[in-house]
Amino acid sequence: MTKPFSLRLAAAALAPKLALVAGLAALAVAVPAQAQYNQYLRHDPARCRGNGPAVRVTVSGVKSSSGTLRVQLYRATKADWLETGRWLNRIEVPARQGTMTVCMPAPATGTYGIAIRHDVNGNGETDLTQDGGGASNNPSFNVFNLGKPSYSKVGFSLGQEVKAITIRMHYL
Repeated sequence: MTKPFSLRLAAAALAPKLALVAGLAALAVAVPAQAQYNQYLRHDPARCRGNGPAVRVTVSGVKSSSGTLRVQLYRATKADWLETGRWLNRIEVPARQGTMTVCMPAPATGTYGIAIRHDVNGNGETDLTQDGGGASNNPSFNVFNLGKPSYSKVGFSLGQEVKAITIRMHYL
């Protein structure tokens, strides 16, 4: 047997094993991407000091100090924006009337949207006559436009910085 022939034979014997390893590696990459959804985070203002990616969200117009303010980070895509279970990070803090600031870290650079809901009575449900909401880039809300704003209207680019945005709350 010559050396080149034995190398070809060895390569042929390893090919199925290499294909299996490559398949497992691809599977391992797919699992963490799915696991990025639904991350409940504790509010940590220190994450907005220094490098990002993170968003310092100033929330204006909070009408009362009762209930909870929920801030959620989404990818600004049609498949993800405001879709059930498709939020990346969620931070809940006690509501404080007036203006509040929340630091929202992002998993990577990209295009994101932020949605905020003020659950005034703290029941975990959306009560249209009491609760308020807002979104990044402050799309208009009115009685004729109660549906979700488009991902293209709320989306913003985030690099390795800490980006500062302001969101105005809307109540009926």
